[in-house]
Amino acid sequence: MATRISLTLDCGDAKLLGEFWKTALGYVDEPPPAPFHTREEWHASFDLPEDDPVDDAAWLCDPEGVGPALSILRVPEPKTAKNRLHIDVRVPGHGTPEERWARISAEAERLVRAGGTVLEEVTGHHVVMADPEGNEFCVAAASA
Repeated sequence: MATRISLTLDCGDAKLLGEFWKTALGYVDEPPPAPFHTREEWHASFDLPEDDPVDDAAWLCDPEGVGPALSILRVPEPKTAKNRLHIDVRVPGHGTPEERWARISAEAERLVRAGGTVLEEVTGHHVVMADPEGNEFCVAAASA
């Protein structure tokens, strides 16, 4: 059995990136772990300093439970270099190369409208993008 993973993304504005990645991935806000009813209740259980507010983070999950959870946490330092790990957003890979490229291009355009930026197009294969805080990711076709 494979080990389940979750991903954590550091940022300056968790609300902004949370909304972007919910749009990009079709994710929803992850409920707090049991037995807690709210994130605030869960956060308070850690006895953290008062200047560590719960709204400095976003917790997202795949509503179907297939993809990894994504935690988005505010950190004080800015991003300074290229990501060593990035997310690939995959579109359906069936059809002709032209049809696959049209779906990749349409998804990249949708993510630009959501706040992303195109960094590079590798025509026919993938689009390198950045989220609103500059974290790189790619849009590409899934396996056919």
